[in-house]
Amino acid sequence: MVPKWMWAIIFLLPVALCAYTIDDSSGLGRTYDGIGGISGGGATSRLLVNYAEPYRSQILDYLFKPNFGASLQIFKVEIGGDAQSTDGTESSHMHNSNPKDANYDRGYEWWLMKEAKKRNPDIKLYGLPWAFPKWVGNGTNDPYHNPDVLAGYILNWIKGAKSHHNLTIDYIGIWNERTYTVEYIKLLRKVLDDNGFKDMQIVAADGKFQISGDILKDSDLAKAVQYIGVHYPGTEVTQQTIQTGKPIWASEDYSTNNNEVGGGCWARILNQNYVNGNMTSTISWNLIASYYDALPYTRDGLMTAIEPWSGHYEVTSPIWGAAHTTQFTEIGWKYFKHGAGAAHLDKGGSYVSLTDGKGNLTIVIETMSHDHSKCIRPGLPPYNVSAQTASFTIKGSLASKITSLNVWYTKLTFDSSTPTYFEKKPAIKVSQGSFSLDLQLDEIYTLSTVTTAQKGSYPTSPASAPFPVPYQDNFDNYPVFSEASNFADQAGVFEIRDTLDAQHKLAMQQVVPEYPLVWCSDAKVPVSMIGNFNWKDATFSIDSMIEVNGGVFIAFRVTKGGCQTKNAEGVYFWVNTNGTFTVTSDIGHKDVITKGMSSVPVAKWFTLKLQVEGTQATGYLNGKQAFSTKIPATPKNGFIAIGTTDFSTQYWFDNFSVTKAS
Repeated sequence: MVPKWMWAIIFLLPVALCAYTIDDSSGLGRTYDGIGGISGGGATSRLLVNYAEPYRSQILDYLFKPNFGASLQIFKVEIGGDAQSTDGTESSHMHNSNPKDANYDRGYEWWLMKEAKKRNPDIKLYGLPWAFPKWVGNGTNDPYHNPDVLAGYILNWIKGAKSHHNLTIDYIGIWNERTYTVEYIKLLRKVLDDNGFKDMQIVAADGKFQISGDILKDSDLAKAVQYIGVHYPGTEVTQQTIQTGKPIWASEDYSTNNNEVGGGCWARILNQNYVNGNMTSTISWNLIASYYDALPYTRDGLMTAIEPWSGHYEVTSPIWGAAHTTQFTEIGWKYFKHGAGAAHLDKGGSYVSLTDGKGNLTIVIETMSHDHSKCIRPGLPPYNVSAQTASFTIKGSLASKITSLNVWYTKLTFDSSTPTYFEKKPAIKVSQGSFSLDLQLDEIYTLSTVTTAQKGSYPTSPASAPFPVPYQDNFDNYPVFSEASNFADQAGVFEIRDTLDAQHKLAMQQVVPEYPLVWCSDAKVPVSMIGNFNWKDATFSIDSMIEVNGGVFIAFRVTKGGCQTKNAEGVYFWVNTNGTFTVTSDIGHKDVITKGMSSVPVAKWFTLKLQVEGTQATGYLNGKQAFSTKIPATPKNGFIAIGTTDFSTQYWFDNFSVTKAS
């Protein structure tokens, strides 16, 4: 038994605090370059453009509006290359090498960049290609086959952004997660400089760390590259990368479902990319999960908007994780040095401190536990976090200037309790430069002199609803060169074009003239998907026209998209101008269910219809039954799709209709 007098001594012993110093006496650390999101890589914002107002503007406000939501500071977009780049294809500004074909109204990235700039004129824009039209490689699979051609292609995109949309591109990349050549990077720098873009910064090489060694060996390359951009670094970089002296970015990171664990991942890496890796910018793939749930990397965005037909969207925890930094900083602020304002917490977690050099201070603290902050990649080594009291002392130039700090708080939860997102708390008093804070697991705190932060909000979005049936689209109400609502191109590109036919007016045309220079192994035939992946039975039709010779198909229960589109199963009804039809259970046209003769006219419109119920499929051509056959019992469900037998611009589609689906 412990004597009572010993208890008295025990209770008088001071409680050990974890003490940290924020001190600029020896100077400051690296320059903060901002937090951002990526649209593309690919077609990740495909459904967003289809939302009706006011919901579309509300979503954009949560992403880009300063002091409202994520308040992003960098916006990175795919330079469309007519090829699959994860969740779909994005249209190139030059489908072929003819300068007269160049068009800067294709796709939706131009529109999205303008919407970002409208909300935040100071947001930085960053372009990066994932794939290229085949002509860029002169028929090869190497975009560097003629570096001058590639540099000219990228230059045209940069010029088009300015001349057609008044958009200044701030950063340009090389080739997403693929090889680079030192020759091309140097040439690109020269081409930019010679054409009035000396202020444009090159980020290299949007992949792993190899570029660091090349920069150390080549002084001309070092001059050409302004930022080193790495993907999914796991908060660590190589010593060679540090030795370059270049600013280092996690130019693509996160890629995790935006549930609470995803929110924990995002909060952890936003701090620890700097604490562990000296990285001064972190950019999320992706900006917004606005692609069908059944496509790869479901909901790996900062928020979710996958139902333009209902208006429903979801503002998820990563939005507020970003706000904890972006609403209290600006690009150009300075991090405090490691050990003097940036460090791991003794009992797990981390903190960073930043200043504008004008008297403002922001401290961001996170205590994300291991199992509640795993990102999709790379693996996360074990570590522990426990409750703790952290004591901070401000020294240096800010020591006597700060008497209180505004407090914003997030608590992620992983049980039935309600989470807290970005809630303003009472200010904390700073006494003689010091203050303390009790920290629990899975929390984010921002302590700041900045007073402009807000938690923006709109009324709850409309209730979630399935894809509507019946569904019809005659494609006559879109701008030319845009893409039809809710169609998700997975190989090739289907654009709205003028048929010059009074009856058909506008229609969808497959516009990629040859198999592209791909990022992943695309399907060998153009295909676009639509509908509810869970549909098991459906009846649908579409008009088509083949200008010369070839074939088209319609399909149902299509099982795969993204880079696995080439392996998609389903029920495919193919018709050809050679007088034949085929029904297959795969997009590769290998597993034939039935075949026969058909009469498909050249340069005339015809109607295809497919009815699938249980294990029976029936196809119609111009209202006449072409076949009725038993089909495999699996797959049981999947997308509707349309497509063509080859990459050619002679194929047209109009008057799409789903009459039954369940």
